[in-house]
Amino acid sequence: RRGGLLPPGDRRMSEATPGRAVPTVRVQEAPFDLAAEAAALTAGRVDVGGLASFVGLCRADDGLAALVLEHYPGMTERAIRRIAEEACARWPALTGCTVVHRHGRLEPGAPIVLVLTASSHRAAALESCAFLIDWLKTGAPFWKREEFADGRPARWVEARAEDDAAAARWADA
Repeated sequence: RRGGLLPPGDRRMSEATPGRAVPTVRVQEAPFDLAAEAAALTAGRVDVGGLASFVGLCRADDGLAALVLEHYPGMTERAIRRIAEEACARWPALTGCTVVHRHGRLEPGAPIVLVLTASSHRAAALESCAFLIDWLKTGAPFWKREEFADGRPARWVEARAEDDAAAARWADA
């Protein structure tokens, strides 16, 4: 189910909740550096026992030459922040959370999205990282257009039932 998170402005998701990790969210055209982002998330922390990461890459499926990601600045960041804040609420043991999503024209092999979660123990880091990437696929407002090397007309990418099913598994979790 798309958009199944708490409504915007819901006070249960306040960043002012004591002891809760405050996520870092960025939407950018430039590539990100996994090592630098991980170092920033854990800098000066001695309470981190596990760091989970996911890096999504552009695939060369069906002769793809490039994937063009478009978004509405401001709206996209708010939507991703709500998803990240929900992860921090569901896994109170998180000590940090970073989500970086790229936009623009990306060629096969280029990194698209980075999710990092840190916790004192591995379970919260791993589970929250999986939750975030599942929800980003359905809840982050990006429009994707595929361009092909053989000159076929570009086409918009439709939502996939598999992505909805992956996000739905967290509904009762």
